[in-house]
Amino acid sequence: MERRTIGAAALAVGAVGLGCMPMSWAYSASRQRGDESLRAVHRALDLGSTLLDTADMYGPFTNELLLGRVLKERRHDAFVSTKVGLLVGEQHLVANGRPGYVRRACDASLRRLQTDVIDLYQLHRADPEVPIEETWGAMAELVRAGKVRALGLCAVGARGGRRAGARSGLHDTTIRQLERVQQVFPVGAVQAELSVWSPEALDGLLPWCEARGIGFLAAMPLGNGFLTGTLLPGAGFEPDDVRARHPRFTAEMMAANQPIVAGLRRVARRHGERVTPAQVALAWVLSRGRHVIPVPGAKRERWVAENAEAAGLRLTPEDLAEVGRLPAAQGSWD
Repeated sequence: MERRTIGAAALAVGAVGLGCMPMSWAYSASRQRGDESLRAVHRALDLGSTLLDTADMYGPFTNELLLGRVLKERRHDAFVSTKVGLLVGEQHLVANGRPGYVRRACDASLRRLQTDVIDLYQLHRADPEVPIEETWGAMAELVRAGKVRALGLCAVGARGGRRAGARSGLHDTTIRQLERVQQVFPVGAVQAELSVWSPEALDGLLPWCEARGIGFLAAMPLGNGFLTGTLLPGAGFEPDDVRARHPRFTAEMMAANQPIVAGLRRVARRHGERVTPAQVALAWVLSRGRHVIPVPGAKRERWVAENAEAAGLRLTPEDLAEVGRLPAAQGSWD
């Protein structure tokens, strides 16, 4: 697989990563199977999808424990990205950016992951009660201690107030945070949502990263599964699935947004019978810049392999123009 680099340290990863969250968090619990997820992670590494993205809050903790079982055997094959800064409460999340907590959380993640170093340690959310410089400074100490190789920041403030078709200014909060923490220690990567139906990062955040040589991890590049074309309007979701409460996943909105999937499918057919809408969606994300690494979530070997193959799909200028003309997604995001 093509390799891409993250940040000034030029840490190399496969062009398509693996989001591990669905294996133990946020999606249908009845479909989460440990052994199947382990096979999916091994398959990803075999295919060159070396970036494994997790967080201590996924589970909580169980996602890192699962990855630790793989890393114990194949640490040198993997690029490990995990996150800190969010605690799981009773039906809510709480940010914690206190330096002492960050240090303890890193040590706990290292134990669960069964490794002595985290390749990319990301701040999941800034704590409104703690200056972000203090949190980032504690994370920088972990780099100097040899426990972490690079630091990253997850985008915040983009979904609040987002409406269909609105793009400008949605990442202003994240950019202000980035400018502050850059004064403390270099940012290696930024993780934010980017997909055909959520292109907001193209305006502002992505160019900001590119101008500074910062890697961009494209979260949810398949639109929480919608862009795969495998979800049927009205089929419903299990109560614990985040999409059950997501305005874009009502039967009405899924039906209204089918032209987006149809457009991806038209482009896919031009590249062969085996090419899928999901692969076109990932190839579009890859075409946004050499510093962009899509991180699609998956928990089955089949989807891992399909996603990895997207790294070899080259969209033509005509393909890109057609994707660019697809209608904006309908429905709010809140």
